[in-house]
Amino acid sequence: MDEEPQAKRRKLHFVDQNESRTAIHSMLDANNGATMLNSSANVSTASSLTRPITPPIIRRSKQASIDLTEGDIPSTSGSVAPDLLEEYTHSGIKLIPSPIHLTKVEGLSSALNIDTFSLQDIVGDPLIRECWVFNYLFDVEFLVSKLDEDVRDKVQVKIVHGSWKREDSNRLGIEEATTRHKNVQSITAYMPEAFGTHHSKMIINIRHDDSAQINILTANIVSGDWRMCQAVWRSPLLPLNKIASKSSPPSVFPKVGTGARFKFDIIAYLDQYGNKLKNLTVQLKEYDFSGILGALVASTPGRQNLRGTNPQQETLWGWPGLKNVLRSVPTSSGQRSHVVIQVSSVASLGSGNSWLRETFQETLASTSISSTSTLSQAKPKFSLVFPIADSIRRSVDGYGSGGSIHMKTQTPQGMKQLEYLRPLLCHWSGDHSEKELSARLSEISTDPLTTTSTREAGRKRAAPHIKTYIRFTDESMTRIDWAMMTSANLSTQAWGAKENAAHEVRVCSYEIGVIVWPGLWGNDVEMVPVFGKDIPDVEMAADVDRVDDYRQNSLIASAEGSRGENTKTVKKIGVRMPYDLPLVPYKEDETPWCTTMPDNVPDWMGRTWPGFGAG
Repeated sequence: MDEEPQAKRRKLHFVDQNESRTAIHSMLDANNGATMLNSSANVSTASSLTRPITPPIIRRSKQASIDLTEGDIPSTSGSVAPDLLEEYTHSGIKLIPSPIHLTKVEGLSSALNIDTFSLQDIVGDPLIRECWVFNYLFDVEFLVSKLDEDVRDKVQVKIVHGSWKREDSNRLGIEEATTRHKNVQSITAYMPEAFGTHHSKMIINIRHDDSAQINILTANIVSGDWRMCQAVWRSPLLPLNKIASKSSPPSVFPKVGTGARFKFDIIAYLDQYGNKLKNLTVQLKEYDFSGILGALVASTPGRQNLRGTNPQQETLWGWPGLKNVLRSVPTSSGQRSHVVIQVSSVASLGSGNSWLRETFQETLASTSISSTSTLSQAKPKFSLVFPIADSIRRSVDGYGSGGSIHMKTQTPQGMKQLEYLRPLLCHWSGDHSEKELSARLSEISTDPLTTTSTREAGRKRAAPHIKTYIRFTDESMTRIDWAMMTSANLSTQAWGAKENAAHEVRVCSYEIGVIVWPGLWGNDVEMVPVFGKDIPDVEMAADVDRVDDYRQNSLIASAEGSRGENTKTVKKIGVRMPYDLPLVPYKEDETPWCTTMPDNVPDWMGRTWPGFGAG
């Protein structure tokens, strides 16, 4: 399974066995002057009656870069409020903010939470009429507290979950909350696979102003997840169709990456729940999705026959669906590409690497037929970003985050799996010491950029629950061919098993994500990693010469231009990075964080980890 059941998120072992969860936060408050991590204490709910419903656009100001060192302890000082998405044009270069955003991490400073979104930003608008929340784990009181206080008891909240067992603690908590909140309804998804989970993380808001918005997340609806590194993709506000929609399928099937295809795919996904979500699908069909740039990549439980499906006319699930999308995405030529898998859980993939190599890596290497150069067709380099115990110990919640991050390395199969994963493994935060980091970066590459500077994402002290899959164009990792944010971890349950002799692929879980690539924004577009904010820099040491060359090559005649010539506007779109670059590979004696392995080294709050599920 991708995530451990809630029942297995056991209590931590403290130096003093009798300390309670409240005492943990008191220790945090007293330790090194850090502020107590109390989610309710950090919420400042403004009355919708005394503030404008639509805030004015806030111009970003330049922020000083923050270097996190080993001794840094997180502090809570709130985030900078996220801007409405804006495009900037500077010297003929149009700068487009990242379509993938990081969430605000409670426990990090405001300087590290620029252009981030909190749960309250997503569900706290007083114009929300219906809030459909799809997830794995729920704390309904936590969710309700983030709704606007003036409409908290009026918003129709639909909790869509997969906890079908009546004794399941997650289900019991949800049902108990519905007795207190008459506007909250529990909807249990059909779970046909014994080893599957309802792991999708999505919030669909239907609004009073005749618009709707789709939010796809990586976080559970529990407070602890919002003290970890997470991400969110948000659609624009979708207006009602001006022309009455037709129930019949389109005569020309929409192209992958368009809003029309996104609409087709998300309706197909919701249809997998049966009549339970009919009210939602009927409503969504009335909205105009043309403003969406991106492709939906989702999983639903069941078997699909690849010989009996037409990917140009229907939605595929799991890795077949991802492969179909990537076959529409051109990749750049000139250098060997680098695909980085970054997840919070790695399931049992098998003692051999056949699924990983022959099914999943082959899928991630897929590209459009138009990408015909030798290098674009060459196999990419692959890396897997995953934390070690030191990263967990020094995160905002210390070992408290450890129960959400999984890779089994102690069983015989787990040890064999680790053998073939080891060459791929890279650190989430490889900053044991600046001296050691500098020395190790020097070993990685002779590129002057990567040996002398680290591009800081500002999330080293936030344990990773985010899941991203990114294809970098070049080995210096300065450009991106495509980027995907999803709920899906590295598992056959999430992505689907190998195709069997009957050409069937079995998928066990519900998952959902979004993939974006430069061509969605037109021609002359570069997608680049951005750090600490959503908007790209104009002058980037890694590519300023290339941009100059690019612009020179884009000279065109313009009848209306001054002096008879003009330049095409080069577009540069950012992808907000959750981890630092360059990547730092594991050393031979380093191993991934393993929840079943006890650890007597105290975290920054003085706690030790007993391990769970072992023995």
